[in-house]
Amino acid sequence: MFSLNGSSFTNNSLSGVSRCLTQSSRRGVSGPMVVVAAVNSNGKPGDRNVSVLVENSMKESAAAPVEKEIKSTVTGGVGDVYGEDSATEDQSITPWTLSVASGYSLLRNPHYNKGLAFSEKERDSHYLRGLLPPVVVNHDLQVKKMMNNLRQYEVPLQRYIAMMDIQEMNERLYYKLLMDNVEELLPIVYTPTVGEACQKYGSIFRRPQGLFISLKEKGKINEVLKNWPERKIQVIVVTDGERILGLGDLGCQGMGIPVGKLSLYTALGGIRPSACLPITIDVGTNNEDLLNDEFYIGLRQRRARGQEYAELFDEFMYAVKQNYGEKVLIQFEDFANHNAFDLLAKYGTSHLVFNDDIQGTASVVLAGLMAALQLVGGTLSEHTFLFLGAGEAGTGIAELIALEMSKQTGIPLEETRKKIWMLDSKGLIVNSRMESLQHFKRPWAHDHEPVKDLVNAVKSIKPTVLIGSSGAGRTFTKEVVQAMATFNEKPIIFALSNPTSQSECTAEEAYTWSEGRAIFASGSPFAPVEYNGKIYASGQANNAYIFPGFGLGLIISGAIRVHDDMLLAASEALAEQVSQENFEKGLIYPPFTNIRKISANIAAKVAAKAYELGLATRLPEPANLVAYAESCMYSPAYRSYR
Repeated sequence: MFSLNGSSFTNNSLSGVSRCLTQSSRRGVSGPMVVVAAVNSNGKPGDRNVSVLVENSMKESAAAPVEKEIKSTVTGGVGDVYGEDSATEDQSITPWTLSVASGYSLLRNPHYNKGLAFSEKERDSHYLRGLLPPVVVNHDLQVKKMMNNLRQYEVPLQRYIAMMDIQEMNERLYYKLLMDNVEELLPIVYTPTVGEACQKYGSIFRRPQGLFISLKEKGKINEVLKNWPERKIQVIVVTDGERILGLGDLGCQGMGIPVGKLSLYTALGGIRPSACLPITIDVGTNNEDLLNDEFYIGLRQRRARGQEYAELFDEFMYAVKQNYGEKVLIQFEDFANHNAFDLLAKYGTSHLVFNDDIQGTASVVLAGLMAALQLVGGTLSEHTFLFLGAGEAGTGIAELIALEMSKQTGIPLEETRKKIWMLDSKGLIVNSRMESLQHFKRPWAHDHEPVKDLVNAVKSIKPTVLIGSSGAGRTFTKEVVQAMATFNEKPIIFALSNPTSQSECTAEEAYTWSEGRAIFASGSPFAPVEYNGKIYASGQANNAYIFPGFGLGLIISGAIRVHDDMLLAASEALAEQVSQENFEKGLIYPPFTNIRKISANIAAKVAAKAYELGLATRLPEPANLVAYAESCMYSPAYRSYR
């Protein structure tokens, strides 16, 4: 977390950490049963907790449930009789036969529906005869069919909507589809397509995928959280929609971001879907187009600020801990700068919080720079960095780079920061501007004459690394890239802004204008580029490399706080995954086809650091953390139902 005194991201002097791990018993029910009625927690008809059961087998007579102890197969994981996999806390288990009706209702429950993959025996046992065509297909054929259907759509947003439909129909098919075709589908469920989905979220909204908490719920947030059907939440991604990607204030329609992020937590990081909760905090929007849009689904008022906003968020954070405990990870996503830093500073010492825009982006970019050193030589401290954009992403990346340089060299952080320069909308950040600078920009003000534009800043500073986090498209012009190439044999150029339309330059522009010498990475994906008969495959500095494995590492260790060293550990783990074969292709990030393995290695390094720092509560520490992380990861494989 970014510290207001500029010392580090997070509070590095936590004390009084409890290192005890509580074990809870789990109960199961023998015999296949089917729900015919349910009551909610208030004893009224509903669908929250099951209370009335009837026999679901012609071979067995009706009988009272027989309780038995279900043992955990992995320390800290879950022994799960119905296939909800690990990466979770010890908890009470309700077998699927106690929480899902058979027959037509079973086919309409995305958590347990298998579609045509139900076996002949399952169709008999669960009253599915006649509700499905006679053919029985396997999981792989279902994936093949769905991919064939998805490829018929030429418009990315149509594919996004089709993926939403699959998720709402058959959860395990959705995640297997995404995991088996991650490189093709990641741009659909995440950037860049998710940006367009957020812009049109009011029109494509179908059914709740998360919780909407607005000013109308002030004073009732604790009860609102109880309306979510899952009780054992471990990861929350929350946004207030004020700065969605590079698209600005999308208000309530920013929900697409938490939904997309948590899909990746499951598919790439192995966190079970039922442990993930997307939340949008709706305090209004200043987007006039949305306020005048008849299809807008959020509060039709201008954004609340100040005390009203702070009180709502305080209530939310308190309610989250009250409902889900000390170890629930709260990921802040796409907040505007003025809130992003303040929220991280305010709650970093009392909650397990993580800002992906500040910390996740920083970690993935640092990993790319570490890998790039294998191609350009030298150490981090021997390079000079220039940033276009001094918001939460830019300053977050800069701080983590400075921390890593300080760690490697032993040079004080205040000195390593002097290797890093920043340019905002008013020009180069220099000491003469100090009084007018926001607090998070002040550590980056150095002695230099004022410079207004990027081209002259490049010529004056002569950076070896140029990083764009401005949200302003096509700002790395031909003159800028050519200037970088005049004093660098291999200029490192990162155009990080999302979506693709907001990227500071394209891969083709970077390679062409640098005569094929640039080491290029972007926030959104670009196709390979051919220049002078050579193919250049650019890297994608995608946060999806970091946050799924980072979150898994926090969960498997039972961490209660995020520490700077965990972010550095994640960067090092990712950089280590880049192979010589990748380097030969000019890549500084590994392919996403190996992302589950990458996430497991990141999780292991993060968990190890949590144990080292005394911030882990899941004891004892496993002997092989990589193997343990892999064993805890959710699998979308179908399970056989009795």
